[in-house]
Amino acid sequence: MTISDDFDEIMNYAHFWNWLPDWRIVKEIYMSIPNSYSILSPFAYAYLEEIIRSTTSEYGIEILDEDGKPRKRKVGMELIKLAIEENNSENPELVTMLKKLEIYYLKSQATDRGDNRHSVAHGYMHSRFWGKESFEILVHDIALISKYAGF
Repeated sequence: MTISDDFDEIMNYAHFWNWLPDWRIVKEIYMSIPNSYSILSPFAYAYLEEIIRSTTSEYGIEILDEDGKPRKRKVGMELIKLAIEENNSENPELVTMLKKLEIYYLKSQATDRGDNRHSVAHGYMHSRFWGKESFEILVHDIALISKYAGF
């Protein structure tokens, strides 16, 4: 599968109003300016988290605590754990893929130079140090999980 094929696969399953227009622009930018991966990576990470959330009971609803106050949604590893738990019996193929995606949410250390969401979110690594290959792997992984989107 080429990067262009990966973009097309993502767009086949992206939410028509919320994500599809943005993915079209991402593809257009990346195909025209391949060095744009560092500015496109944060978008891809945001989408990855949204697509994982769409496979859970937290998607599309406001979550309230016992007092009726908004509760924080699960993010990162906690979100993946929820998705695995809720899909474990019904969709083992999705669960296998979710386990592979954990690498993007591993806890980062100050010495971590990894291409994962937390390295940037926690200020250990500026996104400009991400590589083209890591962006294309991220896009490919998103393409692989796209058919499970609950949009």
